[in-house]
Amino acid sequence: MGSLNTDTPALANNPKFIFFTDFDGTITTADSNDYMIDNLGCGAAKREADNHEVLAGRAHFRDVFYSMLDSVRTPFDECLRLLLTHIRLDPGFKDFYHWARDNNVPIVILSGGMEPVIRALLDKMLGAGEWDMQIVSNDVAPTAEGRGINEEGGWKIIFHDDSVHGHDKSIEIRKYSSLPARPIMFYAGDGVSDLSAAKETDLLFAKEGKDLVTWCENAKVPFVTFRDWTSIGQTVKDIAAGKITLQEAARGRI
Repeated sequence: MGSLNTDTPALANNPKFIFFTDFDGTITTADSNDYMIDNLGCGAAKREADNHEVLAGRAHFRDVFYSMLDSVRTPFDECLRLLLTHIRLDPGFKDFYHWARDNNVPIVILSGGMEPVIRALLDKMLGAGEWDMQIVSNDVAPTAEGRGINEEGGWKIIFHDDSVHGHDKSIEIRKYSSLPARPIMFYAGDGVSDLSAAKETDLLFAKEGKDLVTWCENAKVPFVTFRDWTSIGQTVKDIAAGKITLQEAARGRI
């Protein structure tokens, strides 16, 4: 099932499985955007209240997220320095990444965050030049012509698409799920930026105690909870080895 189609690069080596994943708060233990908003912007209380409105269906993530990040006036390079100091990799992800690379399981990062942040953090956490994952995300740009992102109030988020999510993650996943023959697909996420992806794969991992779990419970969307990538890795390895089925994993037999 090889593909030369640049729309589906994860198919290049005929994988049996593809792992789609959120980045912030999923691959990392804390969300870099939340860190900036809470410490440099409008604060945690406002962020949590706005996210609650999204979960309740009374607001769109795109609108509230733009407003939250717009409250961060700190130059972008200073934001990066702070994030590189304070954001950590999930303790089980590095092992899973190496297993996936060695076993032809592409990992595709679908993020509501910004690509320069993601790349900088992965370079620090996995080593510059030591990782190879497709990133589909939002971006960053100057707030106005002639300004620089490393000025105070000089940067803004540039959304990936025109959807109410800012980045509708289902669009990328459906490039694969719409194919007549396709790999088994997984997704891992934790928050409101993952709602568009929650129903799109064969098995959903939702981080324990986070907003995605709340939404899935209310929307009756099946999921398996995880605390860190140790359990995700074991589940995927067991499925790949034929020790358990997708159905057994979905019932929590992991």
